Amino acid sequence: MKNKNLKILIIRFSSIGDIVLTSPVVRCLKEQIEGLELHYLSKRSFEPVLAGNPHIDKLHFFENSLSECISDLKKEKFDHVIDLHHNLRTLLIKTSLGVNSRSFDKLNWQKWLLVNFKKNLLPPVHIVDRYLQTVEFLGVKNDGKGLDYFLKNEYDLKSMLPQSHLNYISVVIGAQHGTKRLPVERLIELCSKIVHPLVLLGGPEDAERGEKISQAAGKHVFNACGKFKLDQSAFLIKMSDKVISHDTGLMHIAAAFNKPILSVWGNTVPEFGMYPYKADRSYIYEVKGLNCRPCSKIGHDTCPKGHFKCMNTINLNEVIDQVNG
Repeated sequence: MKNKNLKILIIRFSSIGDIVLTSPVVRCLKEQIEGLELHYLSKRSFEPVLAGNPHIDKLHFFENSLSECISDLKKEKFDHVIDLHHNLRTLLIKTSLGVNSRSFDKLNWQKWLLVNFKKNLLPPVHIVDRYLQTVEFLGVKNDGKGLDYFLKNEYDLKSMLPQSHLNYISVVIGAQHGTKRLPVERLIELCSKIVHPLVLLGGPEDAERGEKISQAAGKHVFNACGKFKLDQSAFLIKMSDKVISHDTGLMHIAAAFNKPILSVWGNTVPEFGMYPYKADRSYIYEVKGLNCRPCSKIGHDTCPKGHFKCMNTINLNEVIDQVNG
C-alpha cells in the first residue's frame, strides 16, 4: 500500500503476553504500508518487550501523568490511532488527539457469559487475528508469519547456565495470578519425573518457589527464577529444546520463537483466544468439564471454590510422557 508520510500510533499498555501478541500488527503495518512512520504507546515497565522491534520507529510511555502523555502525543500529529487496549484511559487519549481511530473489540460481554454462565459465544478466532481486523481498513492483511520477539542483545548461554544444562527444557513456573499456576507440589511431581535437564523460569517473585522445586525434584533442575531480566529469559526460551509453561507471557514468547510448547491451563481457557499462536508443535493440557471453569477471564490469587481442581487434578503424566517420549 502506497501512502507516503502516514503516521500511526498503536496503543497497548500491558501485559508482556498481550504486547507480544500485537507484534503481527506492528510488522504487517510497517511492511505493507510504504513510508509508514509507526509509533507505539505502552507502559514504561514493558519497554524491554518492545525496545528491540525494528518495525517501531518511536516508543512512547505512559508513566505518571496522562495529561503529560497526551500533550507529548499531540505534538506528533498522528494520522490514525490503533487502540489495541480499549479502556477508559485509551478513550481519553483518542478523544484528546482527535484523529481517526480504530479500536479492538475485547468481546467483554461474551467473556462474561462464558465465565458466569459457561455459555460460549466467543468466535473461534485467535486474538491475533482479531487484532489484525482492527487495521483491515488500511488494506493490511495477515502475512501468516506468526509472532515476533526481538532480543535487544546477544547473550552467551555458557555464562548463564551450568555446563550440565546447556541442552535443556524450560519450565515456566510463574504467572501473574495464582490460579494460573500449578502448586509447588505438583511442579515438583512434574519436574522429578522428567529425565531431561530442566531450567525453571520466572521473575524474582518466583525465586523462592523455584528453589523449593529444584531442591525437591533433583539436580537435573536448575532454578533460574529471578536470576535474569526479561530479555535474557526470552533468550533462554529461544535456546530451549522445549517449553513447558502456564498461560503467561513467556508462553507467547516461546510461540514467537516457534518452540515446541506444552501449555498447562488452570482457571483460564484456550477458548478466550490466547493459546500459542501459530506454534507448529503446541500441546494444551487442561481439565475439561469442570462446572466452575473458567472462573475468571484473567485469574485470582487463590481458587474461589477452595479445591483448585483445575490444577490439582490435571493429568501431569500426559505432559511427562510427551516430554520423555
